[in-house]
Amino acid sequence: MHIPDFALERFFARWEFAAPHLLCASDVQGWRMADLLTLADDETRALWEGLALGYTEAPGHPLLRAEIASMYEGLEPDDVLTFAGAEEAVFVLTNVLLGPGDHAIVTWPGYQSLYEVARAAGADVTLLELRAEDGWTLDLDALRRAVTPRTRMIVANFPHNPTGALPPRAAFDALAATAEEAGAVLFSDEVYRFLEYEPSDRLPAAAEVSATAASLGVMSKAFALAGLRVGWLAARDRDLLARCAAFKDYTTICNGAPSEILALIALRARERVLERSRRIIVENLARVDGFFERWGAAFSWTRPRAGSVAFPRLDAGVPVDRFCEDLVREEGVLLLPGTVYGHPGNHFRMGLGRTNLPAALDRLEAFAARTLG
Repeated sequence: MHIPDFALERFFARWEFAAPHLLCASDVQGWRMADLLTLADDETRALWEGLALGYTEAPGHPLLRAEIASMYEGLEPDDVLTFAGAEEAVFVLTNVLLGPGDHAIVTWPGYQSLYEVARAAGADVTLLELRAEDGWTLDLDALRRAVTPRTRMIVANFPHNPTGALPPRAAFDALAATAEEAGAVLFSDEVYRFLEYEPSDRLPAAAEVSATAASLGVMSKAFALAGLRVGWLAARDRDLLARCAAFKDYTTICNGAPSEILALIALRARERVLERSRRIIVENLARVDGFFERWGAAFSWTRPRAGSVAFPRLDAGVPVDRFCEDLVREEGVLLLPGTVYGHPGNHFRMGLGRTNLPAALDRLEAFAARTLG
């Protein structure tokens, strides 16, 4: 297997733990261990205190799988398979579904592994572009034109990273129907689900809508527990999950025991966990709204509808790479240039989920006043 360097991860390897202010992080401010443990009920506290650090069940702890399944209408614990983060689930499912001569369609710009793993498996990939001039909407006509008899997987990510886009329910249903008509698996990256700014905008999980779809979830984004490295696939196609489980025997085999119990604690208290995440994002979004109102001559954006990231554009005639490089060196504030996604526009990713966003935004504004004013 040959696979290109993961540009986003190489970028973060350079800057993530060196820059004081991550104004491009895609996760929400992580929970402190002590605070998370206060959410435990009697059963999960006993599990934590009596935990033995041995191997765990390969599909995931039965209680954890049951709790994950309870978040999906009509799904049962056997419809859930856990992984060491969402990245492993992407790698496993893609390799199970695709090989040389197969075809995948993937929304773009997006997380690089969603399409590069498919290419490394030997498949042809069509990138289904979301365009700023269209408000980052899903182009269903372009999707239908892209389908071929070899299409085995259609990958969509909503709420979308990096734009925060979220299609209406009718478009999402049409997406699922297109995949079914093509005989392809709809692989729905839903790691930002539950971070909708208006609860009424929340889409159903793909696994609820279609018996042939697979939904991707993780503790890292909406649940603000990236350090646990717990993700999952939810699907009603148990044969597909069994094939993924067999492939997983060659990757991590099983999850870490402490991570599983901590994830279970958080999911049982998910209303409180998610309320905290949404509060942080909504408060930060109001501050970011003010920034773009003040700097409308230098920046533009399509305001996100959900999630913890946005994808504004620098309109001041300065290359975004240079702007981001100078910003982090002079102010210690990290933005992610859109070139990391291979995107040709002068866009950058801005994160909305960290509690130090106000300080980072002040530094960004001071830098803009010096260099763009």
